Amino acid sequence: MIECKNIIKTYKNSSGDVPILKGLNFKIEDGEFVAIIGPSGSGKSTLMNILGALDTPTSGEYYLDGKDVSGLSDDELAGIRNNKIGFVFQSFNLLARSTVMRNVMLPLIYGDYPKEEREGMAKKALLDAGLDEKYYYNLSNQLSGGQMQRVAIARALVNDPTMILADEPTGNLDTKTGEIVLSTFENLNREKKHTIILITHEKEVAEHADRIISIRDGVIIDDYKVRK
Repeated sequence: MIECKNIIKTYKNSSGDVPILKGLNFKIEDGEFVAIIGPSGSGKSTLMNILGALDTPTSGEYYLDGKDVSGLSDDELAGIRNNKIGFVFQSFNLLARSTVMRNVMLPLIYGDYPKEEREGMAKKALLDAGLDEKYYYNLSNQLSGGQMQRVAIARALVNDPTMILADEPTGNLDTKTGEIVLSTFENLNREKKHTIILITHEKEVAEHADRIISIRDGVIIDDYKVRK
């Protein structure tokens, strides 16, 4: 499903090229739940942007579903993001004065799905994300943090993406609520067979995944299965 071959990313500053990613090689298979962990400055956010088709590597190849996306144009990358990747962010990124249903249906509107299909698809995604039906027509700013993150997960699921990319999804939640959200990801992976990539700097969060890829100073220093 995902294959990275010698991924290198450099940025330019007044002193010249600054290496961020230094030749990363790994694969992620369909249905895996993988955490990418590293401290601030390790390169994990840069890698996340490449995996999410938000950026391209300076050199190397990134294959998603067998297609090399590392050299695509901005419009082509936007198409990949809309059709193959569901994003879940630390800050939820919901429209505060829109209903839960409208927030979840938003990618379907951009994706030109028929109007009559959107509501059913949104309800299914919300059900899979574990949000109680009584909240579906609440405004998103009337929800708790954990409920808002479930809405964000539903929005990521709604167009049936190839993978869900979650960037520090528990960062704005208390410990108990964060555990509930992580359990939701575990269920989506085990019961619904969704491929999930979780970006985090916390070992306790990463250990909810089945595999951990550890990055430091732009290189992979460990890649191992989590014993459960």
